[in-house]
Amino acid sequence: MAVGAVLGAALLAAPAAAHATAAPAAAPASAAAAAAATGLDDPAKKDVAMQIVSSAENSSLDWRAQYKYIEDIGDGRGYTAGIIGFCSGTGDMLDLVEYYTQVKPGNVLAKYLPALRKVNGSDSHAGLDPNFTKDWARAAQDAEFRKAQDHERDRVYFGPAVKQGKSDGVGTLGQFIYYDAIVMHGDGSDSTSFRNIRKRALAKAKPPAQGGNETAWLNAFLDARVWAMKQEEAHSDTSRVDTAQRVFLRKGNLNLDTPLEWKVYGDSYRIG
Repeated sequence: MAVGAVLGAALLAAPAAAHATAAPAAAPASAAAAAAATGLDDPAKKDVAMQIVSSAENSSLDWRAQYKYIEDIGDGRGYTAGIIGFCSGTGDMLDLVEYYTQVKPGNVLAKYLPALRKVNGSDSHAGLDPNFTKDWARAAQDAEFRKAQDHERDRVYFGPAVKQGKSDGVGTLGQFIYYDAIVMHGDGSDSTSFRNIRKRALAKAKPPAQGGNETAWLNAFLDARVWAMKQEEAHSDTSRVDTAQRVFLRKGNLNLDTPLEWKVYGDSYRIG
């Protein structure tokens, strides 16, 4: 969509302390330092992130079942599809199919590239109906298409969110909060984009890298995120923030450790 899926939980253990008889050496890493070493790009944490996003995007923790997902949800973005909600009206679906076609020329979706270029920026289905949804589902059976979805998710959404999170000095939860925001809002120039949500938060608080308190910063960011969501009717239900991310933050779970319990749109979910 701008928008769009199982994270077990593998915590990094702190190194074992040296035996008392050993010569004094470097002190063992603290639990806090060990936790800090685990970011959202840790495979287990990334899987958790995908599950939480999928609970909001697809009402399911099974994010791997969403490669084949496609529908028009009536939000003005045309078709929304795949593991991260690639949209025919926002350009990321076009980028995905172009990348897939580079990797696998002549694939079942390649013939739709002219239509995807024409409908970009609108909610039109012109040139896509009636078989685009069926062909998308067919493509999802191809491991190369699933890899292409993973590639574009990481390039456009996951990678930038984690990079910004680490630059701002926030931990795993903060990186996830950024990721969920960039998935829904993209990172364009409009007032509700990720970068402008962050800019709005900066007027209220500072991230840890600038000397701010992490919890206060993330609350300010979520306040700005809620404001952005309410600017658009399709996103006006803010439960994916109110009864999910805020729950983790209130509990001080800055490392996004399992077990996790939350609600989205009234439905309850649990990992671990």
